[in-house]
Amino acid sequence: MSDINSDKWLEALRSVMDSKGSNLVWTLVDLPKSVKPVGCKWVYKCKLGTDEDVSAFKARLVAKGYTQWPRVNLEKTYSPVAMVKPILILLAIAACYDCEIWQMDVKMEFLNCFIEEEIFMDQQEGSTSIREERKLCLLQRSIYSLK
Repeated sequence: MSDINSDKWLEALRSVMDSKGSNLVWTLVDLPKSVKPVGCKWVYKCKLGTDEDVSAFKARLVAKGYTQWPRVNLEKTYSPVAMVKPILILLAIAACYDCEIWQMDVKMEFLNCFIEEEIFMDQQEGSTSIREERKLCLLQRSIYSLK
């Protein structure tokens, strides 16, 4: 990485990898025959503060979910979204009772659902030792962009 802020990007990357490891998102397994793994890639983003300065460097490991096939490595497609109506009701109640509302930033996000299907994902580049480079990640939990 040849960016001026490369040390901050690497810190964000290490933070994500430590979190994924401690939450047992995947286990490394040998390459099964006749299995086409889902790829993955890193997405980097600068989070801006109120004064338009960079307040945080975010790294996110996402699956290349567009390579998944129905009835092969996925059964159902989920799209977790927040509904606007409950949020507006909560804001209206808070305004009515003159309550303070606090915003919270979650450092590491997980969909927290265990995967029933066997989904194999390629390892991210440079994450393992030479003796484990031929292994795949058997996903235990869902990650971003996974169907």
